[in-house]
Amino acid sequence: MVRRLSRNVVRALPPGPRTDALHGVPFGQPAHPALVRLPLGCWTSAVLLDLLPGAGRASHVLIAAGVAGSAPTAATGLADWSALHTNQQRVGLAHAVCQASATALFLGSLAARAGGRQRRGRVLSASGLALASVGSYLGGHLAKRLGAGTSHADQVGHLAGLGWHDLCDLGALPESRPVRRQLGYLSLLVYRAGAQVSVLSDRCSHLGGPLHQGRVVTERGAACVTCPWHGSTFAVADGTVVHGPATARQPSFETRVTGTGRVEVRPRP
Repeated sequence: MVRRLSRNVVRALPPGPRTDALHGVPFGQPAHPALVRLPLGCWTSAVLLDLLPGAGRASHVLIAAGVAGSAPTAATGLADWSALHTNQQRVGLAHAVCQASATALFLGSLAARAGGRQRRGRVLSASGLALASVGSYLGGHLAKRLGAGTSHADQVGHLAGLGWHDLCDLGALPESRPVRRQLGYLSLLVYRAGAQVSVLSDRCSHLGGPLHQGRVVTERGAACVTCPWHGSTFAVADGTVVHGPATARQPSFETRVTGTGRVEVRPRP
């Protein structure tokens, strides 16, 4: 069921500027975690105000604002969820069910309050917040333990060290085709175009896919590599994210060719 649902979401959200915006590509960070704060903050404040006399109208407004904010939050979460591994999607689906059910309870609270049933409205709000808290715990587990939304690229600054490093012979690199080369513990994507060599970390920042197995495409007039796992696209020259679901720039290296034809690299600051 999870895979079928995921395929349907992918069909509904084809690659393009709209889907990139939902992932958070223009902002350089996943959009969903930032948007989550609005409904949760409003709902928590509303439940606390319910404990005070004469704050019913303020609680009503906060609940309505939280419900309104849940729509874009759900859209960004759905886009991110569609580009996860199956084991992550299972947890993500449970998280989504909790949050959707919490939204339904807060909608019920609004209806009860509008009908003059204030006590019932407060009970529904408290129940909605409890369920939203369970969903938030699952979301934290998904992000912190299962690694959804975090950068999976190698930390090249720690693993490569300072200064220039000898990588390979220029003549051993094929023309206009990405290949993998090893630099100590680091696996690198190396792309040669004439005498120009571009080097990126080979592990995709989205979920660690092998970029050297991806396709090289031209986007915005520049050579880019597309991850074979989920389609994240990066500029070969400097690792800039061109298309999501990745939002973190791919670590890249400065390169130079010595007089003897050896390619040397060092991490970009």
